[in-house]
Amino acid sequence: MPRGPRLDAPGTLHHVIIRGIERRRIVDDDTDRQDLVSSMGVLAAETDTKIYAWALMTNHAHILLRSSYFGLSRYMRRMLTGYAIRYNRRHKRFGHLFQNRYKSIVCQEGAYFKQLVRYIHLNPLRAGLVDRLSQLDRYPWCGHSIILGKVKREWQDSAYALNWFGKRKRAARQAYREFVRKGISQGKRPDLVGGELIRSMGGWSQVLSMRRVGEYEDYDHRILGSGEFVKTIVGEADERLKRMLPLDERLKQARAYIDKICKTEGLELVELKSGSRRQPISRARAQIAVKLVKEIGLTMAETARQLGVTTSAVARILERTGIAAISNSEHLKIQKKKGW
Repeated sequence: MPRGPRLDAPGTLHHVIIRGIERRRIVDDDTDRQDLVSSMGVLAAETDTKIYAWALMTNHAHILLRSSYFGLSRYMRRMLTGYAIRYNRRHKRFGHLFQNRYKSIVCQEGAYFKQLVRYIHLNPLRAGLVDRLSQLDRYPWCGHSIILGKVKREWQDSAYALNWFGKRKRAARQAYREFVRKGISQGKRPDLVGGELIRSMGGWSQVLSMRRVGEYEDYDHRILGSGEFVKTIVGEADERLKRMLPLDERLKQARAYIDKICKTEGLELVELKSGSRRQPISRARAQIAVKLVKEIGLTMAETARQLGVTTSAVARILERTGIAAISNSEHLKIQKKKGW
């Protein structure tokens, strides 16, 4: 069965799993571990990708993240390609390091967020990389220690994760750790590493029970969530595809809009593409970038080409204007809670 396209809109919660090619090692030592983790964090901060949980194992890694307007695929490609090049150079090897296609599962936040954080952070304990929870509490190659405040990594959004366990930091950390402790006895959780109907419904017995009474649920191997959630995600993806014009048409719209703004602001196109930071030019450039990415549907790289700036400059414009922070309703509700 052919693999479907990835489902990714800004603000989508993903459980990402990366594996070494033929299940080989992706890290050999702490230098490799620090390199891969640092790359994950630097790019997350640069692209406004939110990292909530992660665990670096020997031949694979888990990440729970929320994508931004930079896009999941571009974030992962930059992280994995850069690391693989450095790893090969360091260990004097050639060829692929990772499986060609990492696994990404769109997750229903309200139903699965806490479960996924716990599942991902217990991976080193289940695999025997640490012997007990007290060791995991300070283990540097997993996000659990960051949430507990034992290890510092500023790029991990531990505040958001802790908000699910309480409003006061100390009490939230205690509640989180107890929640993790109770999950140790659960062992492996195959229901949390993919979509499909059986996993989403909690087991084959649940599926059979529904079918006996004539009930059916929508499901998709790329999604972990209820039938209604699956229907919504797939429907939104289909609508985006229907609205998406061919690239030539989008470029035509983009150039027409750029001409319009230049005329309105009394600017020459060469000025817009000069890299000048004069306020009128910067203001016009920001207005155009938002329009080209959000409404016309150009990538940030193509938008950067049209404006004569770098992709990171476009990313910063989107972040300043608040676009990269767009997320689903559950994310927004929790973000509104008072912090500590």
